[in-house]
Amino acid sequence: MLDTNICIYLMKHQPPQVRARFAECYVGEVVISAITLAELEFGVACSGESQARHQALLDSLLEDIPAVPFEAQAARTYGPLRATHRDRTQDALDKLIASHALSIGATLVTNNEADFRGFAGLRVENWVHNH
Repeated sequence: MLDTNICIYLMKHQPPQVRARFAECYVGEVVISAITLAELEFGVACSGESQARHQALLDSLLEDIPAVPFEAQAARTYGPLRATHRDRTQDALDKLIASHALSIGATLVTNNEADFRGFAGLRVENWVHNH
């Protein structure tokens, strides 16, 4: 499951190691959370004059990487995860994405490893620095 920053790197084709690592994956092996899609759509909506170009890039990304729905099991995973990390108040979307990855048994791919540190059972990869 790709975090938002990795999706942005893929849309920008930078850094090259992210594109190279993605190319090693099989069709259907990589997904994004519906929460990540919401973040990406927000970015597109805020992109002003570049909105049409950014929407086209996002639409192209979604042809290769499906967005999986945030379903009941993800919601049930979120409650205990958030309760355990109540002191971390500024990363609500990260907690939702982490819960989603945990609920479907996915490894989360991010360049913001610190944002996901300490979530019990969450597997994290960084395609920017660990390729």
